[in-house]
Amino acid sequence: MYSRLYQAKKLIILALPVLAAQVAQTTMGFIDTVMAGKVSATDMAAVAIGTSIWLPTILFFAGILMALTPMVAHLHGASEEHKIKPLIQQGIYLAIVSGIACMLLFTQASWVLAQMDLDPQLFELSRDYLNAILWGAPPFLLFQVLRNFTEGLSWTLPSMIIGFIGLAINVPANYVFIYGHLGMPAMGGAGCGVATALVFWGMFFSMAIYVAWSKRFKAYELFKGWCQVNMEKQKQVCKLGLPIALALFFEVTLFAIVAVAIAPLGPITVAGHQVAANFSGMVFMLPLALGIALTIRVGYYLGRNEPKTAAMVARLGIQLGLLVAAITATITVLAREPIAELYTNDAAVISLATQLMFLCAIYQLSDSVQVVSAAALRGYKDTQVLIWIGLIAYWGIGLSTGLILGLTDWIVAPMGASGFWIGFIAGLTSAAIMLKLRLRWRQKRIADEHEATASNV
Repeated sequence: MYSRLYQAKKLIILALPVLAAQVAQTTMGFIDTVMAGKVSATDMAAVAIGTSIWLPTILFFAGILMALTPMVAHLHGASEEHKIKPLIQQGIYLAIVSGIACMLLFTQASWVLAQMDLDPQLFELSRDYLNAILWGAPPFLLFQVLRNFTEGLSWTLPSMIIGFIGLAINVPANYVFIYGHLGMPAMGGAGCGVATALVFWGMFFSMAIYVAWSKRFKAYELFKGWCQVNMEKQKQVCKLGLPIALALFFEVTLFAIVAVAIAPLGPITVAGHQVAANFSGMVFMLPLALGIALTIRVGYYLGRNEPKTAAMVARLGIQLGLLVAAITATITVLAREPIAELYTNDAAVISLATQLMFLCAIYQLSDSVQVVSAAALRGYKDTQVLIWIGLIAYWGIGLSTGLILGLTDWIVAPMGASGFWIGFIAGLTSAAIMLKLRLRWRQKRIADEHEATASNV
């Protein structure tokens, strides 16, 4: 049994590079928006619309591949290193098939966009953006496989390094394809799609080279002696990963549906909500990074057959998450007005955004517990329940509460954006409670099984 201080250090050391990688990825999205916006508002809108279609779809497939992290961590903890290479090769096969499926889905983008009744120019730019970025689907998913491999082995630094390599590619690629340089035509917002696809190819090749040549991973020889497709192993990955993907889908679509539901309430309401949502998304990176680190450590100790240590690490992760959330929530409340002023100069938008920041602060506490608890369950390979908790909490409780409070007078007068944010809190709090109870049940069951096995020896 290791000390709590030691485990806290390990979690933080693992989480910091992941956080930096998330910051790099978020910065890329911000740069895309700003550079496209300098062409026109229509170009910026095209990037936003294209991203709203692209991101949930690719994250669904990436969610399935997230199963590889706890699987690798378990094998690493159990010193069954020889099983890791065949597993990752199966993940590569799955990523290739998923990438092609994703590309085929995006070929139907015109039909989806046609249902949105867009301005003709906006329609064309959004379609061209999606037609370009679809070529980035296979390398993005292949990169995720290699990232899950390195992180499963408790080495998160490559994610950070290659995240910043992607950022370094993104800016000049945007410059070339958005504005038209080096003989390329000026594509406007659609050029962001080309640039992003190139970024994903650059990140994949960089990670592949790192994994192939780094002393830490060279012994695994991932790209030598390819095994055949193993349908049994593919089923294992999908059985563990599909619930993760669906839970992620339920959560992402909750926010997407709310964004659509708020639209008729007017530009002030939409802008105020967007300010709070964008800031919340940035803060979300902190518990997300901690959660990824927790999945790795819990999986590692379960692989070592040390359930007590795994349970202690899970509790510590939740406590750290709450501590971080308490700090960010305090900052959110105290600095709510300066934060809103970073986004806009409109007094009405600032006023609404500062009101929503109070709810955003409460939201962060619930969000941290549910993110970290779900990550711990992934470490335990207990993912089937995530589907039902996600469905009940995000759609059943969160969305319905938001719609009732935000748009109807069934309980109180329509609250607008504030009602939807209360819905977020209700959904995330219920998810946090259910996930924490499930985690406690899983820990007790494994502890009982471990004691029974020890007594029979």
